[in-house]
Amino acid sequence: MNNNIKSKTLADLMRPAALDEIVGQNHLFGDGSPINNMAKNKFVRNMIFFGPPGVGKTTAAEIIAKTCGKTFYKLNGTTASLSDIKEIAEKTKTFEGEHGAGIVLYLDEIQYFNRKQQQSLLEYIEDGRIVLIASTTENPYFYIYGAIISRCNIFEFKPVTCEDIEKALDRGIEKMRELFSSEGFENISVDSGAKRKIAEFAGGDVRKSLNTLELAFLSCVKNSITISDIEKIIPKSSMYYDRDGDEHFDLLSALHKSIRGSDENAAVYYLAKLIEGGDILSPIRRILCAASEDIGLAYPNAAVIVKSLCDSAVQIGMPEARLMLAQAVIFLCTCPKSNSVLIAIDGALNDVRNNAGKSDNIPIQLKNLKDLKDENYLESIGGSQDYLYPHNFKNGYVKQQYLPDSLKSKVYYKFGENKTEQAALEYRNKVVREQL
Repeated sequence: MNNNIKSKTLADLMRPAALDEIVGQNHLFGDGSPINNMAKNKFVRNMIFFGPPGVGKTTAAEIIAKTCGKTFYKLNGTTASLSDIKEIAEKTKTFEGEHGAGIVLYLDEIQYFNRKQQQSLLEYIEDGRIVLIASTTENPYFYIYGAIISRCNIFEFKPVTCEDIEKALDRGIEKMRELFSSEGFENISVDSGAKRKIAEFAGGDVRKSLNTLELAFLSCVKNSITISDIEKIIPKSSMYYDRDGDEHFDLLSALHKSIRGSDENAAVYYLAKLIEGGDILSPIRRILCAASEDIGLAYPNAAVIVKSLCDSAVQIGMPEARLMLAQAVIFLCTCPKSNSVLIAIDGALNDVRNNAGKSDNIPIQLKNLKDLKDENYLESIGGSQDYLYPHNFKNGYVKQQYLPDSLKSKVYYKFGENKTEQAALEYRNKVVREQL
């Protein structure tokens, strides 16, 4: 066997040579799919690929360029500069009369390009000198300049399922047996449990699964690779996790929405993923927020209970903290729900912002008591109005104007349709009736 081939990683040797060999992206590259049809017709247009690592974005760009007969150049957003782009653009001059249509520039991790760098791409893709295929692991609508997005077709790459990864592993096993037959690897078997463990560990990343398989072969001391062998070579936490990336915020969003939707099973699952990723502070923030945003006055003590559980989690730390956080999450899921607090404060904030710069006079009876004793001040505003002290009236309630004149009929808080808030509404109606 050629030593140059042996020096390459299994993932490199297994790199697909055609679109239909890319694992798990049938929606993009299967028969009749948009990209497949374009490539077959020798067309290539500006595109943005987004999705997690190891799912075929770079490979797809290379295959598309080759299939369409284009020259392929690759840059990485973490290291490339404007001069690199200009240097590639200069090469378009060699394509006489074609205006550079023969060049495909693949820009990996485009989100690391700043606004100015991204803008510099526009003149080249606008006039067709360069066909841009950019990739990102982040949501392009958050990280890529709008003018670039408007000139590109966007395609999402999905994490590869365990079933599809296992198919890639089967081919990888055959390749390893072939490569190292002289070392006695031709008879090594990988049991189904071990393959499933590798696939689960990969988290949708085909490259990661092949790297793990290769390590299992190279460290094997017997003729069979079992699940216990795989467990020895993988870290305890196998989840791909980027605290600054979309995956992190997607998990937090899923946790919060599961609490709001009263699905304790889903909420505990997303909490577990966050904990396994080594993060407890971010879920604590979401849990505390949910206590007021989604439960609120339907169960006012929920905020107190959850705060106590979260404080205990921080004080005790992992692994025991998982118990307090799980208790808080399950408790919130099973609480009655109300967003009346959210609606009230957001409505008030909206009016405050819309009235910025306008003078909404506070009713005189609510102003500083010092002002109410100043006769000159009272005369300047046209008289006085006595403040009615609620505690001097039955049930501690008396009707008087509290909001400014321009908003005096505004209703921000509406009692929620739950037992606690309806009881509060009933009491409010009672004290109002008894004053009449």
